[in-house]
Amino acid sequence: MKNLIISLIAIFGLLLFTSCEDSVGPVVNSDPGTPALTSHSGGESFVLNEEDADEELFTLSWNAPDFGFSAAVTYTIEMDVDGSDFENPVTFVETNQTSISLTVAQVNNRLNVAGVPFGIETEIPMRIRAHVNADVEDRISEVFIFAFTPYEIIIEFPEIYVPGGYQSASGYTNDWSPADAPALASRSDDNRYEGYVYFADGGQEYKFTAERNWDDGDWGGGAGELEPGGGNLLMEDAGYYKINVDLNNLTYQTLRTEWGLIGDATPGGWDADTDLTYDVDDKVWRLTVDLTAGEIKFRANDAWDLNYGSENADGTLQEGADNIPIQEAGNYTVELDLSGPIYRYSVELN
Repeated sequence: MKNLIISLIAIFGLLLFTSCEDSVGPVVNSDPGTPALTSHSGGESFVLNEEDADEELFTLSWNAPDFGFSAAVTYTIEMDVDGSDFENPVTFVETNQTSISLTVAQVNNRLNVAGVPFGIETEIPMRIRAHVNADVEDRISEVFIFAFTPYEIIIEFPEIYVPGGYQSASGYTNDWSPADAPALASRSDDNRYEGYVYFADGGQEYKFTAERNWDDGDWGGGAGELEPGGGNLLMEDAGYYKINVDLNNLTYQTLRTEWGLIGDATPGGWDADTDLTYDVDDKVWRLTVDLTAGEIKFRANDAWDLNYGSENADGTLQEGADNIPIQEAGNYTVELDLSGPIYRYSVELN
């Protein structure tokens, strides 16, 4: 009898264990559905204005998939900004709720960071991804499209300044005045600075200052090396110079540049530059030229070592970036502006 009781207890325990094991974990709904917008249908167009930055632009709401159990769901609204059919989606916003309200500034910032061109309307395919965990398949909404016209955010970069005896002759007001001197910018905030400075005459001396005054430190030196409070630097030849300063290693480099336009839209095609002329007063390189439909780039010194294109054809330039499209033939005024921390261009049909 004792053995029978022990056997029954063992069998009961085994059944209990098996029953508990079978019930462990939630049962996922085989068809939970996908998120779907309820506040908008897509197709809307939004023009963003800086003066409305703090105003609410919209509230986006959507239905939640029914996963069949209570779960913390992360919703990510994704953007397809490069036309890759979401092979490289960019996060527009992320939340654990089924709705979110966004201001004009918040939307504009997200678009700027994603590289959406400012000042023109761009259609952005979007979708909603619902994620629970690695064991549950993500549920993704149908693609919807919003059109946005963002505005440019003015970014203030760290700067140093280039006062010298060249300033008055070169269009920078007073000689040896940091307050009037051109600036070099650190776009990555890494103590490495870059910018362009025009020297109308050769044999001119200059220095670098930390602020627009002489009280907060300066650098001089020579032969590519800098030292705090060092002697004046010398620019032997006149010209338009690209200047790079590395304050981490106390070094500097200068490159004299002449700028030209090249591309199959230009008279010289991809074989020869059409030269631009520097305007001292406006501090831009300018050219009036007949262009055909095609593409252009800007390059220095009739070579490809230093050239600028545009990632988004939005009026801003990046080194080595994409060719700039010209949509129709005509007579154009082309400008290249390297005077600020953001390099820019314009191509205007006359």
